[in-house]
Amino acid sequence: MDKRIIQSISDSVSVKQAILGNAAFLERVQSAADMIAESLRNGGRVHFCGNGGSASDAQHLAAELSGRFYFDRPPLNAEALHCNTSYLTAVGNDYGYDIVFSRLLQGTSKKGDVVVGISTSGNSANVVKAFETAKEMGLKTIAMTGASGGEMRKTADILLNVPSEDTPRIQESHIMLGHIICELVEKNLFKS
Repeated sequence: MDKRIIQSISDSVSVKQAILGNAAFLERVQSAADMIAESLRNGGRVHFCGNGGSASDAQHLAAELSGRFYFDRPPLNAEALHCNTSYLTAVGNDYGYDIVFSRLLQGTSKKGDVVVGISTSGNSANVVKAFETAKEMGLKTIAMTGASGGEMRKTADILLNVPSEDTPRIQESHIMLGHIICELVEKNLFKS
């Protein structure tokens, strides 16, 4: 057996152990779930954004909220900002890729909404710009990043900066954290 298999699993467990041992980080996870639940309870929407694998995670987590997670319940107002490819390619072509998320937020969001930005570096220009626009519009922001937090740490209301610099390990932790948040939101809103 290739030793890399064991090493990759061990590295993933180590990152998650570091999160588990950080009480302040775990409090921020709870705060993120509470922020989302409060927004949804008050008629708000959750806007997810990211690029590449982070876009997949954004879409996955939006589906967990808008569809269902652990049990049948009414759908929640959540969407990933990259899902309309006609919009994405038109705005990317006509205005530049850096504003594809921020421009859509201007048209689809309102004060009290939450923007969840996912970027392993924390420096994805279009996600950073979405956070800047969110702040201008009175939206709340949750950043899911790697260890440094990158540029997103400057405008995030809540920073979930996974203690790693290894992209696959960060992404594995992002989906774990996202699932925990979805479970907490569902439990908070529906108590079932």
